Amino acid sequence: MPDLSERFTVTGRRALVTGGSKGIGLEIAKVLADAGADVAVVGRDRAGLDEARAAIEAAGRACLVIEADMATVDGPRAAAAKTLERFGTIDLLVNNAGITHVEPLLAASPVHWDEIMAVNLRAPFLLAQALAPQMIAQRYGKIVNVSSLSGVVAIDDHGAYCASKGGLNMLTKVMACEWARHNIQANAVCPTVILTPMGEKVWGTPEKGGPMLAKIPAGRFGRPVEVADVVLFLCSPASDMICGEIMMVDGGYAAL
Repeated sequence: MPDLSERFTVTGRRALVTGGSKGIGLEIAKVLADAGADVAVVGRDRAGLDEARAAIEAAGRACLVIEADMATVDGPRAAAAKTLERFGTIDLLVNNAGITHVEPLLAASPVHWDEIMAVNLRAPFLLAQALAPQMIAQRYGKIVNVSSLSGVVAIDDHGAYCASKGGLNMLTKVMACEWARHNIQANAVCPTVILTPMGEKVWGTPEKGGPMLAKIPAGRFGRPVEVADVVLFLCSPASDMICGEIMMVDGGYAAL
């Protein structure tokens, strides 16, 4: 059995991280690079992509930045194709890109519903569909879908978001059922509120954040690095027997 340092590393692996230009995705890209991976970072924020590139290259790893819109069909497919063209192979796929619109069901916009489903659920499917054949051919792959506590626990005014993340959790399980036999482990990570710009926007006021915070036994919201470290574990050899799991990073919220 490999020693500790070899079990908790991704040295020499090649990763693709969506939504990697800010928030949780940026932190994931940095942590994977620090742990030894070359990283393709997909996003729309040019300044954030430049920040990701600088951090990854400072860690001594190769970086490919890709501007692509995950709300389209062509965006995820183009990102996968560009990554394979540059790196030749992908070992680690982290589907992190996500959006939300906060609105009650009776006022929910069909346009917003479709946009959320496209980014949060269809894009991970399209990227996995594009990259899994190569993972199957090499008999190795790790897929980590960054889902949400909202995919397990219903939250007011988040109907489309909850539905998309619940769907992503089930999609993860189907990936595991179909691809585990090829030595591909697919898992989902479900954070509670994480203090990213999107988290601050939705939960930053005492009126919104206070009741949510009261439901978290740990008594605080999460930090991006706490999600990134779980993703690193699921991308490392230490997690080779973990497959099809929905892993909570919620300070105990779902335990209540």
